[in-house]
Amino acid sequence: MDNSYTSNEFLFSFEGRINRAKYWYASFASMISCGVFLGVLAFALGAIFGDSVKSVYLDVHDIIGDPPSFPFRASFANTGSAPTLVSTLFYVLGTPIFIAGMWFVTAATVKRLHDRNRSGWWIILFLVVPPLFNRFDDLFGDSWTVLFLGLFAGVLWYWGLIEMLFLKGTRGPNRFGPDPLAPVDTRPGWDQQDEVEFVPHGAGPSAGPHVKRRA
Repeated sequence: MDNSYTSNEFLFSFEGRINRAKYWYASFASMISCGVFLGVLAFALGAIFGDSVKSVYLDVHDIIGDPPSFPFRASFANTGSAPTLVSTLFYVLGTPIFIAGMWFVTAATVKRLHDRNRSGWWIILFLVVPPLFNRFDDLFGDSWTVLFLGLFAGVLWYWGLIEMLFLKGTRGPNRFGPDPLAPVDTRPGWDQQDEVEFVPHGAGPSAGPHVKRRA
């Protein structure tokens, strides 16, 4: 795979590698863009139906919260005539925006894990397992088990952040592709047809010194 990405490959593809700088850019730009689009959607619906927007909320971890809930929501002042319709439209129209943002972040995270020579499935251990602890800590009560699991979840969480945000990728190519920081050879390839020169064939042998020339 080439070190360069098209815009579609960079946003959507789960193959290849990206370095730290591109991961910072992809993850934060995706989340900020998702929040901005949801905010614009909320204010647009509020303007159409005559409702003022009190707040717009986005938290991915609410999906696995206790109880699970929408990871995004908007609070309207309900001054209009159809508050339920406004909220329903916000969730319906906002879901594709949220899915697109999460896809971009997930694709970037997988490619960054590849840069660290790790399988993309490590995303579950780093970013999914730690928040799940908050759902099941009440099952164990106040005990050393809760303390140990909480410590383990915290270590996984911060380990994942350090791995993806701060540590360098493997030097040179690895099993997931070439080094994204390796210089790209932009020289044109060797064209055999251009390099080989053919000497034209003469009409006969050149005259040697023993050949007499006619006056």
